[in-house]
Amino acid sequence: MKIRFASINQQKIREVCEILEPSGIEVKPFPLRIEELRTEDLQQLVSDKLLTAFKLIGKPVFVEHTGLFVKSLNGFPGGLTQIFWDRLQAERFSELIGRLDDPAAEARTLIGYCDGRKRHFFEGIVAGRISSSPAGHGGFEWDDVFIPDGHNETFAQLGKQKNGLSMRRRALDAFVTFLRES
Repeated sequence: MKIRFASINQQKIREVCEILEPSGIEVKPFPLRIEELRTEDLQQLVSDKLLTAFKLIGKPVFVEHTGLFVKSLNGFPGGLTQIFWDRLQAERFSELIGRLDDPAAEARTLIGYCDGRKRHFFEGIVAGRISSSPAGHGGFEWDDVFIPDGHNETFAQLGKQKNGLSMRRRALDAFVTFLRES
């Protein structure tokens, strides 16, 4: 089975392909530059992105967005994680959030899929915390500051192990189940 994925993020495309490969689903990337809503609301952001992608492609497609939701900041930055990260980078992000009295956070991925008739959404959540300093290299921007519950290492330090337990994996697993059942 082939599925279209609207994204210009090569690292995200690579990770999605690696996760989906064992399930026999081939990802066909569509490099669309979609202006994203500036909102903390992940559902609203993904829904808008999905409708835009479907209008441009005109065929079944999925999109994805991932954000960090910091408990002591009432879920901020949420859908604005990329903007927040671009301003602060690893050192300042971990100094600001990782040293809070409660650095607990959730990493959430929301996948939106439009089959031409309906929109479907699949969420993956990993609870964890923000480290007080960055650790590890590689992965996505904030992989070096997010420590998933049950681990003492950041996603970046976990390397390929991350794909087995990430929020993206959980959302993609739910998506694959849906595709197989429909």
